[in-house]
This record gives sequence, C-alpha cells and structure tokens, in this order.
Amino acid sequence: MSFADLPFRLDRSRNATAQVFEHLRELIVSLAIKPGTVLARPQLCDYFGLSLSPVREALLRLEEEHLVDIYPQHQTRVRCIDLAQARQAHFLRLSVELELAYVLAKDPHPALARELLGLIERQRIALAAGDLASFTTVDLEFHRRMYEEAAVPDLWSMMRSRSGNLDRLRRLHLPLNGKAQSILDQHAQIVHAIGRGDVAAAQQHVRTHLSGTLNAIDALRSRYPELLLPADYQAASIAA
Repeated sequence: MSFADLPFRLDRSRNATAQVFEHLRELIVSLAIKPGTVLARPQLCDYFGLSLSPVREALLRLEEEHLVDIYPQHQTRVRCIDLAQARQAHFLRLSVELELAYVLAKDPHPALARELLGLIERQRIALAAGDLASFTTVDLEFHRRMYEEAAVPDLWSMMRSRSGNLDRLRRLHLPLNGKAQSILDQHAQIVHAIGRGDVAAAQQHVRTHLSGTLNAIDALRSRYPELLLPADYQAASIAA
C-alpha cells in the first residue's frame, strides 16, 4: 500500500518505537490501513525515516495486541478483525465499567456530570458535521474521564491496549443504522443516572451501551466478510 496520504512527523524528543507503534496502531484501528494489508518493513522504514530496529519493535507490539500477524522471514500482514479478542476485550471493559458506574453513581459529582454532558454536545456537533473521526475521539474522552474520576486511570491505559479489535468492530458499526445517534442517547442516559445517584439505572445503561456492537456481529460479518477472521482461522498458517 502507499502511505503518501497518511502524513507522519517524527518527534525527535520522544521514543521512536513508541511513535511508530502509536501511529500504525491508529491507522489500523481506524481502518485507514485495511485488514489483510502487507506491511513491508523497507517501505515502513522509508515512510518513518527510521532504521529497521524501531519499526521491528513496533510491529512486535502490534502483534502482541493481535493487530498484525508476523510470519518470520516472509511478511507482516494486518490481521483481520479477531472476534475472539474483541469478545474478551468487551468482557473486560464491561466488568470494569459496570463497577465505574457503581462508584460514580454511589457518590455523584455534579461537576463531572456537567463535563460529560459537554462532551456529549461536542459529539453531537461532530455527528451533525459528519465528522466520525472527531466523534470517536470525543467518545474515548467521555469514557476516559469516568476512569479518571473513579481514580483508576491506569485501568484506562490497560483497557486501550486490549481493545484494538473491538475498536475496529466499532468503527465498522458506527456509520450504520443510527449507531452514532444511539451512542449519544446512551451516553446521556448514563450521565443522568450517575447524576441522580441511580446505581441500577447507570449500570443497566452501561450494559446496553457497551453491548450494541457485539450484538450486531452477524450483520457486520455479512456486510464485511473480508474484514473479519473466519471461524477456522489458524495464526500459524498463511494464505497463499
């Protein structure tokens, strides 16, 4: 593939491997780089203006997150969306965010509710403009703020490192069947339940909110069969 339309500027004050990893991960998760794409190391070195070492280390980190498959002495390929990994990420995130809803609703913070409503308004503006990239960015900020308010910011970092395949599913789902509007509505329901201290309602709205994409798996597989791993996928084998 060509990286000509995917600009990158190296920050010499930061670790090069981290920057390569972050940039490639965002391109993969946003589907700017499609599943099945071969990532040739010489091409990546030219694109980033770096030697092989930081590129190789970044690819190994992406493999750990199940976003690429590395076939030694052959090639590196962007992995199709792994539903098993997505389901595990969903299970983990749901478990954590149900507890977040409990903690935040048990001891409501009006300032947090106002801030979260402000983020929902920013999402609404992005959706009206058809800017789904900004919509997604603010969506992440919405959830991150709840982790921070509950004093567990490290769990947010851990969650992000395990959510690449789930995030790719969400990117596929977002433009379909009013999904973005339902996210706005569900965010508002979560905030209002937390704001009035209704633990049961807050947790139910979180459960509904986080389960929508996995409930649409059959429709997504039917619409994008080439982007999802087949059920009999074996990581050790490679397509011709």
